[in-house]
Amino acid sequence: MGKKRIIKKSGSGMNSGLKNRSLSKTPKKKLDVGTLHVHATYNNTKMLLSDKSGNTVMWSSAGSLGFAGSRRGTPFAAAKVGDVIGEKATAIGVKEVDVVIKGAGAGRESALRSFSGKGIGISKIMDMTPVPFNGPRPKKVRRV
Repeated sequence: MGKKRIIKKSGSGMNSGLKNRSLSKTPKKKLDVGTLHVHATYNNTKMLLSDKSGNTVMWSSAGSLGFAGSRRGTPFAAAKVGDVIGEKATAIGVKEVDVVIKGAGAGRESALRSFSGKGIGISKIMDMTPVPFNGPRPKKVRRV
C-alpha cells in the first residue's frame, strides 16, 4: 500500500514564500510621489503603484500572495496586500501618493489603512467606482 502521506494546512492562508518573493522584486529606480490604484472586487483586491505619468512601478494582489478561493476577497487579505505594497514603496523612497479606489469589495478600506500605516502620506483619495446611469435593461412584459 505504501507510505501514508500527511498534508498539513496552515491556518493563516498566506503563503510566506510568495510574500518574500514579491518583496525581493523591488525596482531600482527612486520615486518621490506616485499614484496608488486600489481595485477591490468581491473576489480579489489588487493594488498598483504608478508614477505621476501613469507608468506602473509595482503591483500586488491577494491572489499573488497565496490567498486562494473565497479568502482573496477578505479584508485580511487586502490588508496584507497593502502591507506588501507599502514596504515596497518605502524601499524605493515614496513619500506621498494620490489614491484612486475602484470597486465595491470588502478590502477597500483595510488595504488603504495598512498602506498608510507604513508611513507614506496620502494627499487625496478619489473614488472612481463605475456607477451605471440608468441601470440594467428592464424585464420583458409578461404575456399570458
